Amino acid sequence: MLSLADLEPGSVVKIATGVETGRRLSSLGLVAGTEVRVVRRAPMGDPLELEVRGCRICLRAEQLRQVSVERVS
Repeated sequence: MLSLADLEPGSVVKIATGVETGRRLSSLGLVAGTEVRVVRRAPMGDPLELEVRGCRICLRAEQLRQVSVERVS
């Protein structure tokens, strides 16, 4: 299974079911079944900019390793 930290810009994925992301990530919209697009990585590779439910957020790869995903396209 992939994590959000493993993806390259342009990837579109769905959050895998049964993911326990913690309260902070859940409040940002990273819940099971949500579609996420990786917009870009910072020049040194961390953090990543994501588009979730029409909003863009930046998170560190360490946090994103907790989130399992399934490829959409």
